[in-house]
Amino acid sequence: MEVRELMPLVSSAAFWLLASLLVGLLANQLPERWLGAGSPRATLPSPASPWCRLSRQAGPLHIRGWKRWIPDAGGALPGGVRKASLVQRDPAALRRLLLETRRAELVHWLLWPAALLTALWLPPAGVMVNLAFASLFNLPCVLVQRYNRGRLQRCLARMVC
Repeated sequence: MEVRELMPLVSSAAFWLLASLLVGLLANQLPERWLGAGSPRATLPSPASPWCRLSRQAGPLHIRGWKRWIPDAGGALPGGVRKASLVQRDPAALRRLLLETRRAELVHWLLWPAALLTALWLPPAGVMVNLAFASLFNLPCVLVQRYNRGRLQRCLARMVC
């Protein structure tokens, strides 16, 4: 296999690495108020919310069973929070982790359509491969963030009441 044949793969890998770092760094700089941290909806669940039900039941997705296989990038950037750092269940720590689930979900939503940028240098088949990659790696992360957020919101609601 020649180097020329590997260029689409190498360019896509470099793109995803750079895009992930850039989007992560930008999301890390967002003020808490942009992520809804100050609103009542950020700390207390809406029981009617389908995502609240998702975290209660996990339904046919079995999120609780496979979420441990998704790497925790919370500590990859300055100021980030790793799930494992939650050793206390005080409301302040739970609210911080809740905020970080919103930030992480935003990162994955922004990365998903970034696959379309590969159309600038890849043929249509390469773009489709990158869209499949983006879906395969971002959708589970979005689902896990929403699952965790629902659990955190219920835990906070029990503490506040």
